[in-house]
Amino acid sequence: MGLGEIVLIPLLVFSLVAIALIIERCIFWWRLQKFQEPIIKEFLSQYQSNSQTSLTLLENSSHFPLPRIFLTALELNHPTPEEFRLALETAAQAEITILKRFNTVFETIISIAPLLGLLGTILGLIEAFAALRLGDISNTNTAGVTGGISDALITTVAGLIVAIFTLLFANTFRGLYRRQLTTIQKYGGKLELLYRHYYQINK
Repeated sequence: MGLGEIVLIPLLVFSLVAIALIIERCIFWWRLQKFQEPIIKEFLSQYQSNSQTSLTLLENSSHFPLPRIFLTALELNHPTPEEFRLALETAAQAEITILKRFNTVFETIISIAPLLGLLGTILGLIEAFAALRLGDISNTNTAGVTGGISDALITTVAGLIVAIFTLLFANTFRGLYRRQLTTIQKYGGKLELLYRHYYQINK
């Protein structure tokens, strides 16, 4: 194995890590997009008429972010509307870490993979040019030198492929994250209005 090819080992590790995390995030976002919103809509429709049943629905769905956010506020003991809103906002902030999970890992892979590829190419070129005998051109294995240069460039290509592949999915997950923030604000606002109405009736 040449000097440049050694860099393919960490690139392979990065690619396997990226694939594993991408699969996990795809499953996470698919489940969130498919199941969470119907649960929240059903909860909001039941909240005023049957609060206990609606709370049970949230408790059974606490593996999703929005039900957890709602439960945090609803479990307070007769809060004022301002306290209720603050509880919603605080719980939403706590969920951001879960929604942005692995973003730092993706950004690291996107940044480092091309640099590792470039490093492998440079090491491969150094090795290839070291085979040149400048004082004895006739005995220099030019085929071996050009082949070494070609092999050296493979690491750059591999690094770019890993970075581009990861970037495509990372950007998709960022878009889903922003959409989820909008969803949290939308339904959080609806719950806050319902609670204000409930509070005015029962105070």
